[in-house]
Amino acid sequence: MPKQAKSSKVSQKKDAPQAASTAASEKKVTERPSERDRKKDAPHPRMQFDDVHRVEKAKKRAIVNQSEARNRVELFRHLPQYVHGTQLPGLESKFFQLEPMHPSVYKVGLQYLSGEVSGGNGRCIAMLLAFQVAIKDYSTPPKKTLSRDLTAKISSYVSFLIECRPLSISMGNAIRFLKNRIAKLPLTLSESEAKASLQSDIDRFINEKIVVADKVIVSHAITKVRDNDVLLTYGSSSVVEMILDHAHELGRKFRVIVVDSRPKLEGQGLLCRLVEKGINCTYTHINAISYIMHEVTRVFLGASSILSNGTVYSRVGTASVAMVAHAFGIPVLVCCEAYKFHERVQLDSICANELGDPDVILKVPGKADLGHLKNLADNENLQLLNLTFHPQVYLSL
Repeated sequence: MPKQAKSSKVSQKKDAPQAASTAASEKKVTERPSERDRKKDAPHPRMQFDDVHRVEKAKKRAIVNQSEARNRVELFRHLPQYVHGTQLPGLESKFFQLEPMHPSVYKVGLQYLSGEVSGGNGRCIAMLLAFQVAIKDYSTPPKKTLSRDLTAKISSYVSFLIECRPLSISMGNAIRFLKNRIAKLPLTLSESEAKASLQSDIDRFINEKIVVADKVIVSHAITKVRDNDVLLTYGSSSVVEMILDHAHELGRKFRVIVVDSRPKLEGQGLLCRLVEKGINCTYTHINAISYIMHEVTRVFLGASSILSNGTVYSRVGTASVAMVAHAFGIPVLVCCEAYKFHERVQLDSICANELGDPDVILKVPGKADLGHLKNLADNENLQLLNLTFHPQVYLSL
C-alpha cells in the first residue's frame, strides 16, 4: 500500500506540469487572433490598375461607368485616371435605379465627382454623415446578423465612393473605426439600440477627432502668432483658416500671404474669405515663392496625413514651399489632426497618389480659346500628368 501511494503521488506530479503546459498552450491559442481577424484589421491592398484582369473584373461590378484617359504616363499606369466629365451624367440618370445604394451615399458620391465637397475634413464628415443616415434606415434581413450584414453594406458603400474618387487616408481611418465599432456590438443589444449606438459613435468621432481637435490645434497655434507677423500659407486649409480667423478676433496685427497654384487655385477662395473679414492679405503664385519668402516670419501649412516616419502628405507644391522656407531659415508649422495619422511609410509620389483631370492643365484661366493648345490632348506624343498629392519629409526641418 505505501509503495502504491508513492507511485500514485509521483504520477500526479508528472501529470501536473503536462496539464499546466497544455492549459498554457490552449490559453495562447485562444489569445492569438484568428487569421480572418488579422486580415480584417489589415489595410485593404490598393488595386494596381496596370493589371488588366483585375481591372476588367472591377469594371464588371462597377456602378460608375468610366472611360480611361488616353496617353497616360507609363510610370503612373498603376493609378486610376479617367476622362473627366464622363461619369457624372450617367450617375445622375441612375439616381432612382440603384436599389442597393442608399440615396445619402449616392448623393455624397455625386458631390465627390462634381467637386462640390472637397478637403480632407469636408469629405470625411460628408461620408460619415451619409453612413449615419444609411444606418438609421437600415433593417436586418431575415436569417442574417446585423454586424455581418451591415459591415458588408458599408463595404459596398465604400467601393462606390472609391469609384467616384479615391479615398483619403483620413477617410480610411474613419471607415476602419466604424467597422470596428460594428464588430464589437454586444449581441444582447436589440437592432434599434445597436443602430442608436453606432449613430452616437459617428457623432462622437466627428466631434472628438475633427471639431475638438481643430480647436486644440488653434489654441496651440495662436501662441505662435504675434503682432506685426507676416504669415504665409499655401492653398486652402480649413484649420489654418480657423487659426487666422481666431488671431484676427483676438486683435492681433498681422499680414497673410496666400500662395496659390494651378490648376485648382484653391487659395482664391481662402483669399476672398480673409479679405471680407478685414485681414490684410497678399496673393501670389507658387512660382514667386522665393521672391516673397524674405518678408515671411512663419509658415502655416495644412496636411492630408502624417505618416509613421514623419513624412507629411499634402497637396502637390507643399514640399516646394517648405523647402524654400527652410532655405530662408523660417519656421514651418504643420497643422494636422491626429485621426489623419497613418502607419504607412512613403517617400515618393509614385507608389500611391491621386491623378486629377489631365485636361485642366491645358486650360488657362481667362483665355477661352487657345489655338495652339486645341486638341493637344489627343496627340499621341504628349502625356499629361496632374498629380494631386506629394509627400515631403520634415524630419530635418
